[in-house]
Amino acid sequence: MKIKLKFPNPGLENRIATHGELEKMEVEEAGDRPKWDNKAQYLLTCVGFCVGLGNVWRFPYLCQSHGGGAFMIPFLILLVLEGIPLLHLEFAIGQRLRKGSVGVWRSINPYLTGVGIASLLTSFLVGVYYNTIMAWIMWYLFNSFQDPLPWSQCPLDQNRTGLVEECARSTTVDYFWYRETLNTSTRIDESGGLQWWVVLCLVAAWTLLYVCCIRGIETSGKAVYITSTLPYLVLTIFLIRGLTLKGSVDGIKFLFTPDVNELMNPSTWLDAGAQVFYSFSLAFGGLISFSSYNSIHNNCEQDAVLISIINGCTSVYSATVIYSIIGFRATQKFDECIGDNILKLMNAFNLPEGNVTDSNYKDILSQYNQTNPDIIAGLDMVQCDLQKLLTEGVEGTGLAFIVFTEAIINMPISPLWAVLFFVMLFCLGLSTMFGSIEGVVVPLVDLGVLPKKWPKEAVCGLTCLVSFLLGLLFALRSGNYWLALFDTFAGSIPLLVIGLCEMIAVIYIYGIDRFNRDIEFMIGHKPNIFWQATWRVISPLIMVVILVFYLVTQVTKELTYLVWDEDSASFPVLEPTPYPSFVYAIIFILAGIPSLAVPAFAIYKFFQRRFCKRRDYSSDTVKSISGKL
Repeated sequence: MKIKLKFPNPGLENRIATHGELEKMEVEEAGDRPKWDNKAQYLLTCVGFCVGLGNVWRFPYLCQSHGGGAFMIPFLILLVLEGIPLLHLEFAIGQRLRKGSVGVWRSINPYLTGVGIASLLTSFLVGVYYNTIMAWIMWYLFNSFQDPLPWSQCPLDQNRTGLVEECARSTTVDYFWYRETLNTSTRIDESGGLQWWVVLCLVAAWTLLYVCCIRGIETSGKAVYITSTLPYLVLTIFLIRGLTLKGSVDGIKFLFTPDVNELMNPSTWLDAGAQVFYSFSLAFGGLISFSSYNSIHNNCEQDAVLISIINGCTSVYSATVIYSIIGFRATQKFDECIGDNILKLMNAFNLPEGNVTDSNYKDILSQYNQTNPDIIAGLDMVQCDLQKLLTEGVEGTGLAFIVFTEAIINMPISPLWAVLFFVMLFCLGLSTMFGSIEGVVVPLVDLGVLPKKWPKEAVCGLTCLVSFLLGLLFALRSGNYWLALFDTFAGSIPLLVIGLCEMIAVIYIYGIDRFNRDIEFMIGHKPNIFWQATWRVISPLIMVVILVFYLVTQVTKELTYLVWDEDSASFPVLEPTPYPSFVYAIIFILAGIPSLAVPAFAIYKFFQRRFCKRRDYSSDTVKSISGKL
């Protein structure tokens, strides 16, 4: 006896088109429905959406934090078991139902409309702070067209007799980032007013994004030919340049040398699973919309595998490039440390210049330490350790705006490398924002919350305007702290909840047998045993484990943020500071409301059907995405 686990779903046949109707629909909509110019345009758009800033700075940081090459083992395993199956599922269901994120889940069951609303809210919140990072990148890009670079030297004080103390006590790159760019305050609740240069960059970033997305894929589809390919060219240029720098090989060796003990650490697997999930841009709704513009017989399985391979390889490739530069930076600091110690040694013992070199430093130091230990102890010599310098990790924006900029100022023709680096980051961020805007605009139209007569240009413009106004929060002096808060919570728990709901909705409510027949109709063969096993059991189980562990770790630890405070005893090290109590309400808005949108809308729908005037719900769906938005 064969037992099938499938929840009742009455009226599904009336909410979705048959295979025959799909064939007819594709012919009838050929003239007025947006579609990709070619397969390359679609793939480049999806690659651009999936491959973003996180591949350049979050993945290398996680490798550094979890034993270098050891982190890549769970990352690649979970990429296969978690990332590829959910990516294929989103591509397939979007292509089959030919709708955006709200339309897809409402067609499967009206009670699931909240899944699409949760994707909309998450895409909106992430897009608001993500484009602020784009504004910061533009600020650095504008400042890169000068020699010397403004973050390469400390400014003079008001009397012009010495350097600004804050810069002299830290580093030039730290000062330019925290003071010249952010003009950061010392508390999250100390707003300090808008910084006009950040506001101007925000205006430029949102204006450029609007121009690129004004007509959806008709305009953004053209831009991806540059935004999705240029980063690979720049990464290759940086790799070639990095390999010629002293110490680059040490950095790459550090990246690929595994610490096998880290494989026994649960947090390594947890971070790897989360990174796979985020790096694919799953659950934002953008990929579902993008796939809905395909031909009904497009091979979505092949697309999912290809994009997954490109995404995984890009993470490893970009980490290699980043660590060639980090190795150079660490070697520079190591050489400076040894040089300072040699100078102290020569001055203490009146040694002639050139008598102590890098090659004989250890031997001479050991000799004097045996004969004059008191003098050596009084020299306050620093312990120089290259491995320790390589393990000094800076996550997120710090890797781009502090670590990499510090390495760039030590390169010949540094403005050229600065321009290339920030152009690359801008392209990576812009192509990701295309998907974020798609994940907001299409669901807004599906939900009918705006007048139907509004053209897509107006809907897109309103989305960008509202996002810009909310993004002014990050242009305050405390903006960096708010952005870190958004980054931690807006794109974490909601995405895991949405991804899990998507998997359950398709496999156990829409029905795995129906889904298998749909895929066979679209690509010519049924999904093999790998897809069956991952969709039914493995991928949902992995997402549940990650979600539970994430919630447990967040609840049990004290929530703090890192503060730049010149008066701190640990300055220039960032000072961990507990969040004020009101921030917990903001955290609920960022993580709780999108997650609770799923059950909340289901409850609303239940009471609406039970107590409101009955009507025919068989038509409770939306039209396929049309050019006549």
